Amino acid sequence: MKKAIYPGSFDPVTNGHYEIIKRASGMFDRLIVLISVNPNKHSSFSVEERADLLRRVCYDIPNVQIDSCSGLIVDYFREHDCDIIVKGLRAMSDFETEFQMAHVNKHLCPRAETVFLCADNENTYLSSSMVKQIAVFGGDISPFVPESIKEDIMKRLDTTKTNGGTQK
Repeated sequence: MKKAIYPGSFDPVTNGHYEIIKRASGMFDRLIVLISVNPNKHSSFSVEERADLLRRVCYDIPNVQIDSCSGLIVDYFREHDCDIIVKGLRAMSDFETEFQMAHVNKHLCPRAETVFLCADNENTYLSSSMVKQIAVFGGDISPFVPESIKEDIMKRLDTTKTNGGTQK
């Protein structure tokens, strides 16, 4: 049984993340979507909220599990007896960073193999940061996030409804 992890911040989950999840879930017997907590990064959603959003988005993919970790990905990889680390790539800049990280992970855990999945053309420009920026100003995020979680994201981030349309 091949078990993979797909780590990321998922703050919030986007259609690009969901696309990678769907594709990776078809490649492995079990896929753990791993919310990676970076203490140096401010998140808009708590780990619990991100896990809830991911569960709602992935409800119909039976071999997907949602989990989180606040340490090194390779430690989680080792502790949970995983086989593969899945990383999504949007652009060459992603590749450079993820390529370096794959080598570091391999150094720290020699059996940690990384598989790169290239985003579909329609998602190459998509990022959680972009979604958050659009939502903060009350823009339409419908093309960028799963419909089942759009309202939750807007309720959290749309500042035009909380401060009369002016910036804070």
